[in-house]
Amino acid sequence: MTEALGSTATPESGRPEDEVAAKKGRRGGKRGKKGPIGRLALFYRQVVAELRKVVWPTRSQLSTYTTVVIVFVLIVIGLVTVIDYGFENAVKYVFG
Repeated sequence: MTEALGSTATPESGRPEDEVAAKKGRRGGKRGKKGPIGRLALFYRQVVAELRKVVWPTRSQLSTYTTVVIVFVLIVIGLVTVIDYGFENAVKYVFG
């Protein structure tokens, strides 16, 4: 079987800068250079940045979505109630 070009299975395919960094014992990226407080601050900044990207629904969209969810839940409750009642009558019929 022949090995594909560029496969990561062979040590020769690794990048030289990765090997140099591995020999020095450094961890990669900005996260490796910060302590626990710095990492916590970075996490908080990333959370805030992601929340700024969120498209929040308007009040009318929110009320529409809430109404749809409540109606769907009521339909499922009714369906489960009917099925439960049917099973109850079937068990009473079978077992007396």
